Amino acid sequence: MGRQARAETTDVPAAAGVRVDWWAVPSSVRSQVEASLGAAVELAVTQAGGFSPGVAARVRLADGRRVFVKAVGPEPNPDTPDLHRAEARITAALPATAPVPALLTSLDLEGWVVLVLEDIDGRTPAQPWRPDELHRVLTAAAELSAQLDPSPIQAPTLADRIGEDFRGWRWLAAACEDKTGELSWLAPWARRHLGRLVEREADWTTAAAGSALIHGDLRADNVLLTEDRVVVVDWPWAAVGAAWFDVVAMGPSVIMQGAPDAMSVLDEHLCARGADAEDVTTVLIALAGYFLRHSAKPPPPGLPTLRGFQRAQGEAAVEWVRARTGWR
Repeated sequence: MGRQARAETTDVPAAAGVRVDWWAVPSSVRSQVEASLGAAVELAVTQAGGFSPGVAARVRLADGRRVFVKAVGPEPNPDTPDLHRAEARITAALPATAPVPALLTSLDLEGWVVLVLEDIDGRTPAQPWRPDELHRVLTAAAELSAQLDPSPIQAPTLADRIGEDFRGWRWLAAACEDKTGELSWLAPWARRHLGRLVEREADWTTAAAGSALIHGDLRADNVLLTEDRVVVVDWPWAAVGAAWFDVVAMGPSVIMQGAPDAMSVLDEHLCARGADAEDVTTVLIALAGYFLRHSAKPPPPGLPTLRGFQRAQGEAAVEWVRARTGWR
């Protein structure tokens, strides 16, 4: 998926995994990929952005065709191959009319998982967000959720997919109580309202229930803007839930990446879509706890910037929660 025009950068944490060059993939794996495509790889340009610690390259084949290749082996992160397998299953099953790159082929061999996808001539949204591009993405998110409601494929519910990961405030409260963690970094407002946050996050599965297939990881680095489309990439976390979930989930990254009046824009969009305000706040509280709890963990192999990115999103989510609840 082409990211030819790089978005402007800011000083917020980067969404970046440790990329692997295509030519560093074992030659036996590369040969089988080329055989499946019917042409040799002539040029492979590694693409920046995103949290996949592996190959992400725009590829030109000897016959002139262009494709996008994602590939990962057992190192450096042993969890990523299963995510690529999930993405292959989900992408292959999505309707052809969905604004998603087509999966051309996938291979699972010698411990490597390779996805070959349609190459999209587009770019990620500018950073800080431009109001017109944020409007385009929010409109596209609404259209996509309408197209995928009810879910056209079999997928786990959000409750099954995320499970206990969205009980972060409970963990943070326990760490504060028994002093098992150093939580001086936690905002005074959050520490003051820990009990209320724990109580509210307990209801997140009910608040997030729904029948739509949602992306589950919507952010600027998973969106490509073309001349006439907004294309959504990277689908391993897809699940069934509330149609507005993706907008809430992407909201903290939009806020931290400097969109003008981000909270107001997001709130107005959610209201216009008819999302229940209390359900939105409940899910947002659980999301904030998720980001903050996970940001306290050591960085996963091959993803050195993930924890900083999560911490910044968690802090942005807390500010959004504070604005929505009015808790002092």
